[in-house]
Amino acid sequence: MFVYQLYCVSLLRQNKRLFFPQSDLCFLLIIYYLFFMNIYIGNLNYRVREQDLQQILEEYGTVDSVKLIIDRDTRRSKGFAFAEMPNDDEARNMIKELDGAEYEGRQMVVKEATPRG
Repeated sequence: MFVYQLYCVSLLRQNKRLFFPQSDLCFLLIIYYLFFMNIYIGNLNYRVREQDLQQILEEYGTVDSVKLIIDRDTRRSKGFAFAEMPNDDEARNMIKELDGAEYEGRQMVVKEATPRG
């Protein structure tokens, strides 16, 4: 169900018309994904912390959240994170400025996140 909802949101972001069953959850997810850009940040140094990354991203605008992905077995960073920004213009500017930039000795990969599938 969640994958279908993400698919609906991606179609809406592309201004395509779609038909799907109405539900409160689906509506809330659509609103959320229309107003928050989800950003992938990869090739991070394993010592980078969420707070440090959030400070860097906030130089480019309002950051709603940053989630550093942690390996559940080793409890160490996997070297990538996701951030959410409510303003698309700020998010696109941040992506343009930080993609390829060096941070903590590594060249970051920064791009708009795409749904799994």
